[in-house]
Amino acid sequence: MSGRRSYGDACGVARGLDVIGDRWALLVVRDLLLGPKRFNDLLAGLPGVSPNVLTQRLADLTGHGVVRRRDLGAPARVHLYELTEWGRELEPVLLGLGRWGSRAPSPPDRELGRDSLLLGVKARFDAARADELRGTYELRVAPETYAVEVTEGSIEISRGDAGRPDATLTTDLDTLRAVLAGRRTPADAVRSGDLHLDGDPRAARNLTDLLQAPASPPA
Repeated sequence: MSGRRSYGDACGVARGLDVIGDRWALLVVRDLLLGPKRFNDLLAGLPGVSPNVLTQRLADLTGHGVVRRRDLGAPARVHLYELTEWGRELEPVLLGLGRWGSRAPSPPDRELGRDSLLLGVKARFDAARADELRGTYELRVAPETYAVEVTEGSIEISRGDAGRPDATLTTDLDTLRAVLAGRRTPADAVRSGDLHLDGDPRAARNLTDLLQAPASPPA
């Protein structure tokens, strides 16, 4: 465990911060929301964190029961970090924090990573459009692949193949950033060859609508 002292406050907010209040802790959780990652993948996705600090944060979060380490064993001998069920309960907290924080100034010369872009899609998702956009989709943004499933009133995005998707979108990270930010249209990216859509044409349109959807209206 880290040497940070407890707030010593019985309030649930303070007790929660005792668990996830250390610098980088919530960003580690953010980067595990879409599925397990190896240590080096976490390190690459958190510019500015040192290997020693990341090791300590993973140890703290594991000790608190927010994260667990899974060993794949021979011949892979790979260690994966993933959220526990309790850790996954932080998703709506982080999506809400992301919506709130998006109104703060953005640091110069910093681009959103793959996971942050797709968590933004989840945060903006309008449940009222779920029936219209219902389907199973696959996003291939090299070297990662993500499965997207829209069901009744909800959206799930996870790392990995979608199985038999209704539509598949293949592109590079820079193009995905531009499309999600509205700097390019999907049609323009398709014409240039920077983005490829495969599968049912209606499902492909639904997928691009989903990615470009504005924020859901306030309740």
